Amino acid sequence: MLADKCIIVGITGGIAAYKVPDLISKLVKAGADVHVIMTESAKNFITPLTLRTVSRNPVTSGMFDAPGEWEVQHISLADRADLVLIAPATANIIGKVSAGIADDMLSTTIMATRAPVVFAPAMNVNMYENPLVQANIEKLKSYGYRFIEPATGPLACGYEGRGRLPEVSQIFETLCSLIKTVSDLSGRTVLVTAGPTREYIDPVRFLSNGSSGKMGYAIAEAARDRGGRVILVSGPVNIPVPAGVNYVPVISAREMFDAVEKYFAESDIIIKTAAVADYQPKEKLESKLKKGPGDMNLELERTPDILQYLGERKGNRVLIGFAAETENLVQNASVKVKAKNLDFIVANDITLPGAGFGADTNIVKILYRDGRVEELDKLDKKEIAHRILDRVVNLL
Repeated sequence: MLADKCIIVGITGGIAAYKVPDLISKLVKAGADVHVIMTESAKNFITPLTLRTVSRNPVTSGMFDAPGEWEVQHISLADRADLVLIAPATANIIGKVSAGIADDMLSTTIMATRAPVVFAPAMNVNMYENPLVQANIEKLKSYGYRFIEPATGPLACGYEGRGRLPEVSQIFETLCSLIKTVSDLSGRTVLVTAGPTREYIDPVRFLSNGSSGKMGYAIAEAARDRGGRVILVSGPVNIPVPAGVNYVPVISAREMFDAVEKYFAESDIIIKTAAVADYQPKEKLESKLKKGPGDMNLELERTPDILQYLGERKGNRVLIGFAAETENLVQNASVKVKAKNLDFIVANDITLPGAGFGADTNIVKILYRDGRVEELDKLDKKEIAHRILDRVVNLL
């Protein structure tokens, strides 16, 4: 499964370090070439000899240890790596990488590699939930670093809560999945639309919706992580722009249409998650509308139908739509698949707990052109993003 893959395992000073030899053994049995980098603190919990025995390779620790052959060691390991895993990842190493500090062998290698880097945090629950640690994690995620969420249960410090190193089997499966998908969109351009649009009535009032953009941004990040060139056309949202994508901010449905039209020709895959307004005020007032006696009538007109436009010009591109519904989910989404000439549509009932606007999770059904309906249980939006891209890759 991992034949000819070079995996760097970085071990830091946490009690969970004792679990890592089992993981290394599984990686080696799966064919991986495993190289271990230890921090000095890690040596207080496990010995280099143990790790050298299970990895079948020399263990690196000090920045200035003499290498077995003439090479700059941290650059050599960084260049050879197909993946870098930090387990256990302490608050210290997460904070150092977040701050751009490279003062030991492990942090220097992380800075020098272009391979995917995965952190498996393990620490006291209060430390893990500290806003500083969470801010560092979110910052690293925005730059494309991956995290395996810690497990919940009894901790070595006597506390109970989130902060346990995930089970070895879970880490192993995550790494195998990541190795498999790390470049399956290489050479492809993925156009993603996200967030809401705003249709202004006057300079201070507008029509819009509650879309947070989280689903679209998760897809943009996942496509980037799988080697794709990503163009993210986004309405106004309050989440960080993912590093490494071509970000195109827009406000109105017309602006989104113009941006999509501009980048359509160079795109291989178009994924339309944006909640685009169907109607706009027929006339936008140049000054603020003043309140007067009685009611007010607002005349609306249709906005450009972006998905219809794309479907009519689809060619051999992969075109994916989204449908947020409150009733008759399958029926309404099925009509859109055919009417818009989509390869498939991702539909969700926004009235379900954990599936509405702004949530970090979603519950979706995938409807295909041939009538098949595939149901996904409630999952994190980042996991759903990868499930969607798995199906896109199958179509390619």
